[in-house]
Amino acid sequence: MSDTNLVRFRAAVAGALAHLESRREEVNDLNVFPVADGDTGDNMALTLRAVLAELDRLQGSNEERTIDEIGREEIVQSVARAALLGARGNSGVILSQLIRGAAEELVSRPGELIDATLIGAALANAADRAYSSVREPAEGTILTVAREMAHQIMTDLAHSPEDPRLDPDAEPGLQDAAIAAALERAVRTGQESVKRGPELLAALRDAGVVDAGGYGLTIIFAGVVAALRGDDPPELDHHAPARISHPEHHSSTYRFCTNFAVTGSDLVPGRFIALLEKLGDSVLVVGDSTTLKVHVHTDEPEQATAVFASVGEVSRLDVADMQIQITERDERLRGAEEASAERPRVRCGAVAVVSGDGLQAMFRELGVHTIDGGPTLNPSTYDLLAGIHEVPAEEVVVLPNSANVIMAAEHAAELSDKQVLVAPATSQQAGLAAAVALAPDRTVEENAQTLIQALTHLRTGAVAQAARDDSQGRFSRGEAVGFVADEVIAWGDPGETLRAVLEALADDAELISVLAGEDAPLASEEVAGLLSGGVELELRHGGQPAYWWLLAAE
Repeated sequence: MSDTNLVRFRAAVAGALAHLESRREEVNDLNVFPVADGDTGDNMALTLRAVLAELDRLQGSNEERTIDEIGREEIVQSVARAALLGARGNSGVILSQLIRGAAEELVSRPGELIDATLIGAALANAADRAYSSVREPAEGTILTVAREMAHQIMTDLAHSPEDPRLDPDAEPGLQDAAIAAALERAVRTGQESVKRGPELLAALRDAGVVDAGGYGLTIIFAGVVAALRGDDPPELDHHAPARISHPEHHSSTYRFCTNFAVTGSDLVPGRFIALLEKLGDSVLVVGDSTTLKVHVHTDEPEQATAVFASVGEVSRLDVADMQIQITERDERLRGAEEASAERPRVRCGAVAVVSGDGLQAMFRELGVHTIDGGPTLNPSTYDLLAGIHEVPAEEVVVLPNSANVIMAAEHAAELSDKQVLVAPATSQQAGLAAAVALAPDRTVEENAQTLIQALTHLRTGAVAQAARDDSQGRFSRGEAVGFVADEVIAWGDPGETLRAVLEALADDAELISVLAGEDAPLASEEVAGLLSGGVELELRHGGQPAYWWLLAAE
């Protein structure tokens, strides 16, 4: 560009992201290929956010810092790498390759003014790079749209009656206008290409939908045109969401959409594709000799990362449960009231390991995403990573709700490409009480400290049925056992055992929450009569399978 700083470049990227965000859910609802997991808009937006964040890092606090001071090659390489590392899912990875291809063309022409000619060449190289990144390119997708948009720009230039090149001293306004005019014509071509997609790809035709990634690309370029002109973006058709169906595609048999980065030396992307295809499908391995981005649909994320154990360091691991994503997408498209509302993106969210229908409902009422821990509250690291992915925030607090889950949760936090902290909640009732203190506008560090503070003012208890005879002879299998924290304090009859735990927790307490399990032997009315005095009892159905009652005193 003729400017000497990154301000105008950043404005173009910001315009693209803003326009994509305005239609992100519409793009998500179109997503059926290769898997109907409803996250194409999300993944493309994450890629652009990574680019925008990198531009801000390069510019720093000094807006007067020039492009030449930073270094043109450094800018291009940094932006391409940021897009690569920020990408998730098929659509995000392909978009990162479009960005990388365009960047490679731009850096190969040092000193040239960015005009329609250079934009056309950059977009053509971007399409070539994206096609080469996919093992079996499918026509009718974002790949076709990118190629036909590039072809339109090059055709316009070839048939232009005037020299399309701008004078090196062209004013910024003239440069912006020329680029915007070329891109607007390309957007129109892209829109027609999107509409033809179902003719080229059976999965789109069967679902009655256009390609989500291709549509997203036209939205991105329309946003760039708007930013360059300081005006509204060119009009684009809206497209009806897909019919609720699952196009026949073999990746529907795999559960986890797995994305991660690998850093090392002498890396060769093609070397790993066959190994990953033994573990799943939708394989993409892109990057260069020092940094790779890997995408694969698989049931064994740990085996996918193990492929690279001897060649580099694995980081930025993101695992999404496609079964959950597909279910949520279908619910949204059915028009269910809660599912149809767009999940608000917040600064910090939370995920909790939970067992019991009532407890799941209570955590969700507090805005906390839940992971089904099963009767033993024992999810895998990859179940936890998938849960972290589902939280619509880039900062996440994990409530493990069991001492046995903390280590797996901390491992997931280290692997995740989000900023994740694990709160020391070692029981479901403690996690529930702490979750009340969560605030979505705080940072993850602030929320974690608030939760820790809340836990220090909490005492917990429980009553469960003994699974075996006590080695000390205190109780027999089938009898009630009462705990305060981890200490056994009472046993025998369920009612008397629960009364003992309530009385132990009542000291200095204002409120005791009692969560009844699925097989609790006493009705709520009976429980309410077990404790007298000034302590308030809050009785709710937790539905947990392992404990008759879970208790928390505040």
